[in-house]
Amino acid sequence: MLENKLGITDAAELARVEEKISKKKAAELFENGYLDGMEAGTYRTLAGIHSYLFEEIYDFAGRMRDVNLAKGSFRFASCMYLDAAVEEVEKMPQTTFDEIIGKYVEMNIAHPFREGNGRSMRIWLDHILKKELGRVIDWSSVDKDDYLLAMERSPVRDMEIKHLLKQALTDRIDDREVYMKGIDRSYYYEGYSVYKTGEL
Repeated sequence: MLENKLGITDAAELARVEEKISKKKAAELFENGYLDGMEAGTYRTLAGIHSYLFEEIYDFAGRMRDVNLAKGSFRFASCMYLDAAVEEVEKMPQTTFDEIIGKYVEMNIAHPFREGNGRSMRIWLDHILKKELGRVIDWSSVDKDDYLLAMERSPVRDMEIKHLLKQALTDRIDDREVYMKGIDRSYYYEGYSVYKTGEL
């Protein structure tokens, strides 16, 4: 159960309220042109997206996490090396589709925030694709189970996620419905655990 600004102590209630607020804020992001002046592919832009989505809910909105996270047996980047990991991701090229998805995969491995990484990163990914290629992902045509499995396997082999997302590219870059589908709750990763450095 995450501490939150709303004083909610029930996990299911927090998830419901968080989804409602973050979707409202994501719609604002789309409508107010907030991202238009932001540099594509930077951590600063990703942190700005995260802050905008979650600032009403969490004190850590837009701030790099200071705990270690794992999903099942997979550990995301240690918080001790998170700054360096994010810097390396920022340096990655983003001129082709494969490069952009490779960068997206590496940022997912870094997983810089305590919560809300997936939603923030999908908006961040579409921002890069829009700026660099004039395309975005039509998330409504991406099978949710296939996506989650491909993302889980992507640290070892990213060809699957590249193939899956390439099939879903669209030039409907100004379509609100296409944009909003990317923060659908069904694409969330569930079941994070926090561990201390040195734990097995």
